[in-house]
Amino acid sequence: EWYQRHLERLYEHFHTRIGDLDQLELLSGQYPSRERFLTELTLDPPNATSDLAGRPTLEEDYLVLSTIHSAKGMEWDTVYVLNVVDGSFPSEFSTGSAELIEEERRLLYVALTRAQNELALVVPLKFHLTHQSRHGDAHVYGGRSRFMTEKVLKTLEPLTFHGAALGGESLQQGATPVSIDVTARLREMW
Repeated sequence: EWYQRHLERLYEHFHTRIGDLDQLELLSGQYPSRERFLTELTLDPPNATSDLAGRPTLEEDYLVLSTIHSAKGMEWDTVYVLNVVDGSFPSEFSTGSAELIEEERRLLYVALTRAQNELALVVPLKFHLTHQSRHGDAHVYGGRSRFMTEKVLKTLEPLTFHGAALGGESLQQGATPVSIDVTARLREMW
């Protein structure tokens, strides 16, 4: 009460400051002495107050991870859409009807339209599956999403990864995808 008069006089939004003091009072009750409370408060101060919130400030190099559903209505400068393959787009659980496939197509459209300047669609060649068969883990080849038609692909600039190591310049713009004979490779393995 004594502080309230001073806070009203000093601060336009004094209710916020009163809330801060109430929180400090509650917090102080968790310590055995005033000395211990002040020591802890000094060594490990709260990282936020209940002051009026403004727009958050983000550093230039930050990352936002989002589901497509929660990204509706939002936009970012650069967007990466992962696993643009059948089984993910459309989901393997949505291939039972034309309506579900259409809903998956709309969902991918939402993902593609979140980018303001740069969009990257990641289409992995192989997937690692854990415990999918009686033989344990396996690697399987994935197919590009059926939604990535030739008409859509003509609007994109391909960026292909060649090689197994991440070191060096393995990404080449405008490169054509690698063509391999899967059957021959499998025969070589056995």
